[in-house]
Amino acid sequence: MKDQHEYTIRISGELLEKLAYVAKSEGRTLNNQFLLMARNSVAYFERTKGKITPDKLKELDIKKELETKSDE
Repeated sequence: MKDQHEYTIRISGELLEKLAYVAKSEGRTLNNQFLLMARNSVAYFERTKGKITPDKLKELDIKKELETKSDE
């Protein structure tokens, strides 16, 4: 993929360890496991609620969505 971005998440140590275990068991890196889960989540959303079109994406202020909030 040519258009890749980095995104930091907060996650408990226990959940991270479990995800790493799942990833290793499935022959994936932890990063690829996260990408698989993200793709599956988007695919499920689009199956159940409709496609996310370019017009819908234009409605989203991605910079605002990616801002780190201190209260989260």
